[in-house]
Amino acid sequence: MSESYDPFARGHFPVGVRSVPLNEGGERRVPVELWYPADDAYAGADLDPERRDRFRMMPGVPVTPQAAVRDVAARPSGERWPLVVFSHGLGGHRRQSTFLCTHLASHGYVVAAPDHVGTTFLDAIGVFTGEGRTDRGAAMHRWVEGGIAVRPGDAIAVIDALLGGAVATVAGRIDAARIGMCGHSFGGWTTLTTVARDARVRAAVVLAPPGGRGGHANDPLPEAVKLDWSRQVPTLFVVAARDCIVPLATVRDLYARTHSPKRLYVLDGADHMHFLDDAKKAHDLFRLMPAAFGPLAGAVVPFAELMPPLAALDAVRGLSLAHFDAHLRGESAARAWLDGDVEAALAGRGARITG
Repeated sequence: MSESYDPFARGHFPVGVRSVPLNEGGERRVPVELWYPADDAYAGADLDPERRDRFRMMPGVPVTPQAAVRDVAARPSGERWPLVVFSHGLGGHRRQSTFLCTHLASHGYVVAAPDHVGTTFLDAIGVFTGEGRTDRGAAMHRWVEGGIAVRPGDAIAVIDALLGGAVATVAGRIDAARIGMCGHSFGGWTTLTTVARDARVRAAVVLAPPGGRGGHANDPLPEAVKLDWSRQVPTLFVVAARDCIVPLATVRDLYARTHSPKRLYVLDGADHMHFLDDAKKAHDLFRLMPAAFGPLAGAVVPFAELMPPLAALDAVRGLSLAHFDAHLRGESAARAWLDGDVEAALAGRGARITG
């Protein structure tokens, strides 16, 4: 284990953030959140409760802070940065995991997260409105199939737009040879399928991904996932031992079918929502939605029985950064850290991994 390399520590760069519209052509318009290394003039502002960005996911909900400064200039140096595309989960949104996106940006990455329109939290409200209880399964199936049709294309369109200079803030600053992708839940499925479709993606991190066989009846994701990669793409799986939505056995099946090189870490005591900024709020909200999710919601245990959320966030931050540093930047210290006693390093942050 490298003593000097610390993937848990925040990076040296202040983080800027902006929301940009993406027009994929036709009528599909996708909002994108973009995080990037900001000018040194904003050092400390991204961590200052009075100066950092605040946003509302939708009207009427509380304001959420994130460790970034809104609409500020990028660092003026001519350095080119790696790009990571982040894909949210079903019923999620582009700013669901700012803990990870801002962490990567503080270490010199550009991170772009699209709202996969049609499968966001706002869309979830419409999907189940007016659906009778007996139609719940059919509504969910249609919702997932809609996401299958558009999500990988969203990710590819983001890469195209950013490499094409569509966002002036980072135009000409992204290294096309160092592109990675990360996703949570349906976003993990999206990441694996995008890797198969876009050879520009060189490294992947998947968080609690569905798509393994042997799970929920009539789930279209196992048949739709694409794992026929024509190249080696180092892939990191970080998953939850007590996941009530994506059974661990199905993740193991998906992992077994994913090409090497690959690594798998199972967070002991974590559930499906431990990969979000506010795991407890999302977890408790899911428990209160049996009308939409049926037996899945009823199977969720009280949050107090699970691992502390900050330990899970630290684990995801550290593992993801080390993976991208090793495989996009080729940093030998990151490789040494991953090849060392990762279990002890995570335990030092309060997170245990299980077999």
